[in-house]
Amino acid sequence: MLFSLAVSNSWTLRQLDVHNAFLNGNLAETVYMKQPPGYEDPLHPDHVCHLQRSLYGLKQAPRAWFKRLHDFLVSTGFSSSKTDVSLFYYTLKSSRIFLLVYVDDIIMLGNDASLINDLLLRLSSVFKIRDLGTPSFFLGIETLTDGTGILLSQKRYMADILHRAGMSDCKPLATPASVTQPATPSLKPYENPTQYRRIVGALQYLTITRPDLSYAVNRLCQFMHSPTDNHWALLKRVLRYVKGSLEYGLRIVASPSTEIQAYSDSDWAGCPIDRKSTSGYAVFLGSNLVSWVSRKQRTVARSSTEAEYKGLADVSAEVTWIVSLLVELGLHSGKPATLWCDNLGATYLAANPVFHARTKHVEIDYHFVRDKVATGDLIVNFVSTRDQVADIFTKPLPAHRFQFLRDKLNVAAIQPYA
Repeated sequence: MLFSLAVSNSWTLRQLDVHNAFLNGNLAETVYMKQPPGYEDPLHPDHVCHLQRSLYGLKQAPRAWFKRLHDFLVSTGFSSSKTDVSLFYYTLKSSRIFLLVYVDDIIMLGNDASLINDLLLRLSSVFKIRDLGTPSFFLGIETLTDGTGILLSQKRYMADILHRAGMSDCKPLATPASVTQPATPSLKPYENPTQYRRIVGALQYLTITRPDLSYAVNRLCQFMHSPTDNHWALLKRVLRYVKGSLEYGLRIVASPSTEIQAYSDSDWAGCPIDRKSTSGYAVFLGSNLVSWVSRKQRTVARSSTEAEYKGLADVSAEVTWIVSLLVELGLHSGKPATLWCDNLGATYLAANPVFHARTKHVEIDYHFVRDKVATGDLIVNFVSTRDQVADIFTKPLPAHRFQFLRDKLNVAAIQPYA
């Protein structure tokens, strides 16, 4: 979301790295350590060390480091976000600076380059920080710049997954899931379940920049406990699709609008094993995709309207969180978010104050969405199934339909400069 705002407003972006971050943390607890080999005191060989600072490997180390960084940032004028604990923001008149922290990797962005440099000097006076300039490789994600914006790519990571699976030279496919092959359990267990779990776990991290993989990876994750040969075949199909789309990533372009549009869809009773429905949603800030999910519902829905309404409740909660973050940062447009659903029954329920007996069992979800609509925070509109972007998160699709929706999600290859 912050990358979208940065590209749209031409903000300055900086990537920082803290050297030996955990050693900066002060321990609140009393911790003793044996004298390290080679550094024993010959006069007191039985003595132990009383630690003052956190060391790598201590349970308390990550928390101690984050508290030290948190306290310093607050003392310099930063505010800690109540919505996302890893985000700090600094406001001075019309200047806004944001700091995103992931352990010792930091991204700083804002609309005032001189203020960013000033804050960097303050950080460097206390911590040993390397200024890596414009983000290029952050947490395994490459930031590639072209003429229209930036592309978040995990090409190296994808190549590594294919290498680990022994499929670097496999033939590519156009879609990650077949429309004719349901994920049904077979009796023969896969001979190497550890390999299956390792590769599927790696694919989960790949969905950070590849929302088009969300449904296929979510389906594979449901069989982690006892994968079969059939599930391994499904996994290989996903890898063959990855092989054919190595150049693809999540595109973020300059967007004049900051309105929130969300698409919600559900595939009623789509799982042949337990007949639970699969829900998916896509949330756009302007024209950029900022949040998405593909998830099996926890309970069995008794109608397609109920399945769609549960999906609406999920996306309503996500949109509420995004709006609260934007309001906290002073970046919200003030306009209500629009939710698009392709089920007329669900859209009528969201606006209809009459509560029917046949919908009593979805009462909690009903009240949550209904209250948001009644207060004007959300607008629920109908969209045709053909234009339902979230369709890609709920079921396998034919190649032409899959590629059409993939483009709508801004998943694209890097564009050369004109």
